[in-house]
Amino acid sequence: MADSVPSSAPPQADHDDDEISLLDLLETLAERFWLLALGPLAVGIVALGGSFLIAPTFTAKTVLMPPQAQQSAAASLIQSLGALGGVAGAAAGIKNPNDQIVALLKSRTLSDRIIDRFELMGVYKAKLRQDALKALSANVRVSAGKDGLIAIEVDDKDPKRAADMANAYIAELSRLMGSLAITEAQQRRMFFEKQLKEARDNMTRAELALKSGGIEADIYKSSPQAAVTAVAQVQAQIAAQEVKLGAMRGYMTESASEFRQGLVELQALRAQLSKLESTEKSIQVGSSSDYVTRYRDYKYYETLFELFAKQYEIARVDESREGAVIQIVDPAMEPEWKSKPKRAMVAIIATLAAGFMLVLYVFVAKALRNASQDPATAAKLQGIWSAIRLRRV
Repeated sequence: MADSVPSSAPPQADHDDDEISLLDLLETLAERFWLLALGPLAVGIVALGGSFLIAPTFTAKTVLMPPQAQQSAAASLIQSLGALGGVAGAAAGIKNPNDQIVALLKSRTLSDRIIDRFELMGVYKAKLRQDALKALSANVRVSAGKDGLIAIEVDDKDPKRAADMANAYIAELSRLMGSLAITEAQQRRMFFEKQLKEARDNMTRAELALKSGGIEADIYKSSPQAAVTAVAQVQAQIAAQEVKLGAMRGYMTESASEFRQGLVELQALRAQLSKLESTEKSIQVGSSSDYVTRYRDYKYYETLFELFAKQYEIARVDESREGAVIQIVDPAMEPEWKSKPKRAMVAIIATLAAGFMLVLYVFVAKALRNASQDPATAAKLQGIWSAIRLRRV
């Protein structure tokens, strides 16, 4: 019994030390109660008053539905792979089309158009265009939701300008997408549009060359309408087929059945051309060969133009079927209420921050006072201050 009494004494002493430490903390806070109570309150009131000096910011929001492209055969095949579809899609580079629309909305080209349209260099008081781009990026937020819709939020001091800028983003996006080949049909349309223009220019030049030359009496012996026209048409079909196969290489493999069928048609056309050319050489005579050449060139470019025109129209129809139209779900309206500054939030954050800093100050000041009363600790503090002074010198 005598041994059990001393064994319980140390825990009791530790408990007393803990109580003393906690009481010391409470005593320290009580000594500076008015500072801790009134200081954060005063800072919060000052922050609240200062928030009234900040110009209000208004936020306009518009929501759009991006073009709904038809699913390609490659995408359907990858989707049918199930769990492996994600890996195959990543390897093939197939991504969410909404991500592409968001990237276009954040592009430098579209931002430059918005800056020029609303004269934001003066609005943001930017000396350099790069500064205006940074300010615009900070005031515009573009996000794609899980529902497939894309939201555009614009902050500005002027509520009307904020709404106009949000709506202008959609207009500029439509304009930008019209100049880019995003879908497969758009790529084919732009490709054949270029080929069609070149064929039209060549046909015009060939027609002028044909008209500038005379027709000699023996030209009718060669019968250009029957022989030369056929050669020119086959040559044009071969050229168009080669161009079509070149375009198909951009979106399908050479092992595809449609591509192999195109190669077979190309070989058949070349064989037909070889037979017609041998017949044409046998009927051409002396001085008529120059006219025959010009006439054949003209019919060649004329047929080529017609073939490219058909391909161009087909690509335009496919492009329209893909639904490349941006639909506005919610147009931006002029906001009636400011979005920031949120004065209550500013006051609360300032009050909490001031309270934390003052509590930290009270404990640090108390610790330094206690340390100065210990000779050893006081000597160390004196050495630290002396080292700091020497470093400043």
